[in-house]
Amino acid sequence: KKRLFRCITRLWGLCLSAVSMKSDGTMRHLISLREQSREDLLAILQLARMLKAKRMAGQPSEYLSQKTLIMLFQKTSTRTRLSFETAMTELGGHAIFLDARTTQFALTDFKTEIQAIMRFGHLLVFRARRSADVAFAASCNRIPVIDACSEKYHPAQALGDVLTMLEYSGSIHRIKKVAWLGIENNVSNSLMLACVKLGISFVLVSPEVDPESVDRELTVEAEATGLVIRTLDMAYALHNADYVHTDTWMNMEFFEDGHVKEEWREEYERRKKVFQPFQLNAALIDAYAPHARIMHCMPCHVGYEITHDALYHPRSIIFDQAENRLHVQKAILAWLLCGY
Repeated sequence: KKRLFRCITRLWGLCLSAVSMKSDGTMRHLISLREQSREDLLAILQLARMLKAKRMAGQPSEYLSQKTLIMLFQKTSTRTRLSFETAMTELGGHAIFLDARTTQFALTDFKTEIQAIMRFGHLLVFRARRSADVAFAASCNRIPVIDACSEKYHPAQALGDVLTMLEYSGSIHRIKKVAWLGIENNVSNSLMLACVKLGISFVLVSPEVDPESVDRELTVEAEATGLVIRTLDMAYALHNADYVHTDTWMNMEFFEDGHVKEEWREEYERRKKVFQPFQLNAALIDAYAPHARIMHCMPCHVGYEITHDALYHPRSIIFDQAENRLHVQKAILAWLLCGY
């Protein structure tokens, strides 16, 4: 209790001073997790657990009073939008949601418009088609910027996933092995980097990499730790795994109004054939990883990357994983703006 009180007191004091800089004087951003150290990740996770405990106890955590979060989304969203908007509300601030389709971005140069937009808030959450646009916004160093899912990264999702694993394992040191099934993509990029920075072995069972998600520098950094393993041997990959993750094989750009766009039909059918052998299902878990927990970042395409019996398996923690997006978003916002 004393430690919790000290954390709260320190957080409140820092938020009053609105510190958002690193020790070297540059602004904090959350883009790919390459810019965060192991200590940074642990600080965010500790803060998330504290804020979650306060919420569970019915205690307020209004550390961002009179602060405004701008949420610019070029792609659709469910959990990311809900979690960030709710997080900012519960932190005492205000979130403004901007669907890019209803803005004037189509009428002007992106680099001009984004600089004007950042003048209206204290943080920017940007769900972007291109990670390069997120990087440009951050390079302006006007306000802290968060990549809320681009073609290469999804750092907030990764931190929420690690928070969930931490809760179930009790300690980072007890998470020894995480397996990823299916396509290697933006979500696996961020989760892989988060895991290896925290000393967790990360096994990729991926027959293909989504070409849009390739970040060679991130991959080299992760592989240099010696904790990344690539294999298509399912039994080897899942042996002694603590957690098994998957994600949709299909990009959201393939769909419109719930239907596959004709220009993506061929690629959609091809991916189904390639990835079907790497489906996460109950039989797989029961045979190779009976003690592992099942995870999925959602939305789930039941019958494709995951089956109904895996989604609702006794070892599934998918809905806890979804909820933890809220708690970790609160921590990210406070960490970026308050310098916790």
